[in-house]
Amino acid sequence: MKCPYCESRNTKVTDKRESEKGLAIRRRRECLRCKKRFTTYERVEQVIITVIKKDGKREPFNRAKIMSGIEKACNKRPVTSEQLEKVVSRIESRLRKKKEVKSSKIGELVLKELKKLDKVAYMRFASVYKEFENLKSFKKEFALLK
Repeated sequence: MKCPYCESRNTKVTDKRESEKGLAIRRRRECLRCKKRFTTYERVEQVIITVIKKDGKREPFNRAKIMSGIEKACNKRPVTSEQLEKVVSRIESRLRKKKEVKSSKIGELVLKELKKLDKVAYMRFASVYKEFENLKSFKKEFALLK
């Protein structure tokens, strides 16, 4: 590690701690030449996920879009914001294993999570995601839910 003051490569670590809820390591360093101290951070480089939309367009993954859709489905349901955050984190964690993902795969993951969390929220999300056009579509999905 190069000293930011004198550019010497001769430094030592004086203290090391986890930072940012375990997502980074903070290292306090001392330059052996000029004796000044400085801090460095080590983080995992996040892979940028590309979402392939139905029309073939590509856009960067946006966690907020998933959260928004799930929040709408869970509106006025007995679901806490902590539960919603965990659901979105599980979905994002599964997606991080890939560089590209189809939007339909994201929808399937959301449905799978909502099915476990709240059946009414599941039906609300499914009605939009699967584009129900009539009561028959609702009945068919409801039968699958049982």
